[in-house]
Amino acid sequence: MSVRVAVEPDCWRRPVLAEAVERGGGTVSAPQTATALVWAEPTQAQLIGETVDANPGIEWVQLPYAGIEPVVDVVTARPHVEWYCGKGVYAEPVAEHALMLALAGMRGMGTYARAAEWSAPQGRNLLGASVTVLGGGGITESLLRLLGPFGCDVTVMRNRPEPMDGAARVVGPDALTEILPGTDVLVLALALTPDTAGIIGAAELAALPKHAWIVNVARGGHIVTDDLVESLRTGQIGGAALDVTDPEPLPHDHPLWSFPNCLITPHIGNTPEMGLALLADRVTANVALRLAGEELVGPVFLELGY
Repeated sequence: MSVRVAVEPDCWRRPVLAEAVERGGGTVSAPQTATALVWAEPTQAQLIGETVDANPGIEWVQLPYAGIEPVVDVVTARPHVEWYCGKGVYAEPVAEHALMLALAGMRGMGTYARAAEWSAPQGRNLLGASVTVLGGGGITESLLRLLGPFGCDVTVMRNRPEPMDGAARVVGPDALTEILPGTDVLVLALALTPDTAGIIGAAELAALPKHAWIVNVARGGHIVTDDLVESLRTGQIGGAALDVTDPEPLPHDHPLWSFPNCLITPHIGNTPEMGLALLADRVTANVALRLAGEELVGPVFLELGY
């Protein structure tokens, strides 16, 4: 059995992915003769379907995305192709970013970074804090490990409330309103689906303690932006640290930029420099698995939205 893999577009621009194919035992191929496609450019989702349609020998596609929102229509229209996404690939850098945002928010970095003179002390410890994480995937698994030394009391909400190492408790989505009032830090690390869009709105924000911080490293659509703006403006919550926003990019005159209790990074929890090597490892693994006749990692489940 051979695996001939096209790395598109512009294979020459990303030799690390071509090397990953060969490391897994595959052969780098032109699309016309390929049995698999590794899509290397996250910003050109519209071309994926065209490439698959023009090359009917392609049996499976490795996408660069952790979430499948950019390609739902492409995948849905081509059920004869096996689709694999990057879920879990970028967990480590994104979890690290979530930890940084949580620490920066709780310790008052938004205020101090904007200050032009010596200011009064503020902040709370992450040590021993009550942390609630929405989502139970790879980012959460990595974050739980990183939170270990801080002795946090961690609650995870996920679709399947099975135990997770590092979490004191794991609950289902029905328990959301019950766990928010005791939360010091709320971390969003879940897939964006119809069920999770707008999961944090006015009612959920009101349920949080006044000192609570929200950290969002998932998707901006999880939070109702207008409700968040109002909560930050009135001091209803302690603050928000956002790597993702809705809309995105966030307009330069958006009110979120003006709040000292709001920290924003431009969706860089995983940068291209960090992510390419991690994606290469997934490519190597999946090529080797296909050669061995085993199931590949990261299948897309359209019915679940990820």
